[in-house]
Amino acid sequence: MKFRILLVLALVIGFTSPAFAAGGHDHGHTMDKKASSDHSAHGTASKDEHAGMAMGEGMIMVGSQVSKGVKGMAHLNDVSEAMAKAGMKATHHFMIAFAEEKTGTQIEQGTVALKVVDPDGKVMETIELMGMDGHFGADVELSKEGEYHFRLGTKLADGVQRKYHFHQVIKR
Repeated sequence: MKFRILLVLALVIGFTSPAFAAGGHDHGHTMDKKASSDHSAHGTASKDEHAGMAMGEGMIMVGSQVSKGVKGMAHLNDVSEAMAKAGMKATHHFMIAFAEEKTGTQIEQGTVALKVVDPDGKVMETIELMGMDGHFGADVELSKEGEYHFRLGTKLADGVQRKYHFHQVIKR
């Protein structure tokens, strides 16, 4: 079992790390297998706001939001195929990168907790996100169609508590 978890973690890191390293990407707020674009008013970001964050196939920009001087930029990566092969239920890797709003300096230290609310309004168990290659992330199960809400509480390196809220429509 430990080997399986390590294998899946390696796959997820392998899928997500290059996504934050190169430029050029596509934005979207409605996600299907092709990650189509459908921006909503909450958490929407323009393309030039996220220069430097490339997104591979199956990855979309969920949104960006500023809280107390720190910008949070959230993405979802569809990892359902790799997870299914490993016998796991997770369908997506949720990730968020933080940067100081004024300087753009990336913040990689701190604690980040995620609560996901599914399309039926059910609040899932709180997930602590792990720091990994310039972002914080965790695998989540988003198996129902509909709108999900992602509520994050953070205490980053400066010790200030911040909250972020994003939402995303999942289509199969």
